[in-house]
Amino acid sequence: MSDDAGTKTHFDLIVIGGGPGGYGAALYGSAAGLDVAVVEMDKVGGTCLHRGCIPAKELLETAHVFRTVGEAARFGVESSAPTLAFGTTMARKAEVVGTLFKGLSGLLKSRKVTMFSGVGTLQADRSVVVAGLDGERTQITGDAVILASGSAPRTIPGFYVDGTRVLTSDEVFELERLPARVAVIGGGAIGCEFASMLADLGSEVTVLEALPQILPTVDKDVVQTVLRSFKGRGITVQTGVQVTGHTPGSTGTTIHIDGAPDLPVDAVIVSVGRRPLSDTLGLDGTGVLVDERGFVEVDELCRTAVDGVWAIGDLIATPGLAHVGYAEAILVIKQLLGEPAIPVDYAKVAWCIYSRPEVAFVGLSEQAARDAGHDVSVAKHRWGGNSRALIIGDGEGMVKVIAEKRPDGSAGELLGVHMSGPWVTELLGQAYLSVNWEATVDDIAHFVQPHPSLSENFGEAVLALTGRSLNS
Repeated sequence: MSDDAGTKTHFDLIVIGGGPGGYGAALYGSAAGLDVAVVEMDKVGGTCLHRGCIPAKELLETAHVFRTVGEAARFGVESSAPTLAFGTTMARKAEVVGTLFKGLSGLLKSRKVTMFSGVGTLQADRSVVVAGLDGERTQITGDAVILASGSAPRTIPGFYVDGTRVLTSDEVFELERLPARVAVIGGGAIGCEFASMLADLGSEVTVLEALPQILPTVDKDVVQTVLRSFKGRGITVQTGVQVTGHTPGSTGTTIHIDGAPDLPVDAVIVSVGRRPLSDTLGLDGTGVLVDERGFVEVDELCRTAVDGVWAIGDLIATPGLAHVGYAEAILVIKQLLGEPAIPVDYAKVAWCIYSRPEVAFVGLSEQAARDAGHDVSVAKHRWGGNSRALIIGDGEGMVKVIAEKRPDGSAGELLGVHMSGPWVTELLGQAYLSVNWEATVDDIAHFVQPHPSLSENFGEAVLALTGRSLNS
């Protein structure tokens, strides 16, 4: 049990889980004057900080630096071919994570959030039992309880995770050496990030995806730019395939694919999504409802079926994104404070994928807009004509804007923006605000974009939808 706990047993709010949703609720609530306790069975920061977002992006940045040094001769900077000191790479990853963990822990302490170390289970009347790692059991109560226990990687039959030949994202971040040949099972956001990172660092990579398209929620035109980049870098992508198992060898293993040749590799990364960790919460008999997939059932305000108990983050069937967890945390705290609370519009959250090329989008893809019954106007603007992209030497990808077509044929409200290319994860802000504020093409086209900049591409694409453009 944490030294923070002391003898206090009642709180305004108890949060079970210290990931982004959990610590977000604790920080936002404590800033508003609530007396908050957090129960965490591992380390505060959750999957995102320790085994997800942060270490993944740190390794992707290493891949970016490695690639940049290798291509320096294009800029007239002569140097020998770079080599990768993988041990140093992993040490820097640990340092970044450690620094953020220390800062988060200090921030929670400064906000006087009481930390309990152990597994928290929900009891009647908003009571929580904390089973400490030392065997000690402590019962605490709260005026409100937020369930935010997070998620764990999903696995698939026939692929027992041994941490050597078969890995999930958890084990990838503990690798001691870079595997020469890797298969990534699953072509979603996490799988494509791993594939991109490993290929740039020198691994031979194959992506195996059961669906007809990798990145299934991304606009098809944008997906094609990713596929072209992957192909040009030697990444093999097989879609519409089913893996049936694997046969371990003396070092690596051989993957069996239904209707296709076997694939020998040194390591397999299973990246088929994540499952909610609701089974640790002791919810049976509490009145909190859980669906057949393990997600806690909530309404649009994240309220469970039990009064005074909410659930947020990966524990509920909403986009599994850290920033969505933050938004849900704020939504709940505002309810506790009696303030106006607006439900999260999940159809318009920001999505960022940090592969090469990066992918970022908000709102509907072209196909999704048509399927929803919209008549649409579409503009695409590639990076080949963008001066800033050419200056930095990265012209892959495009900006695609989807707008509602008015009865007179003009383009109206922005329905979606899908991008791939240099730093689009940082460029999404304009598009995010435009879509969420239900701005029209005329609204956005009026604004002046700086030159030369990457952000010009969004402005150019929107301007093209007015029927008059500069560079397209």
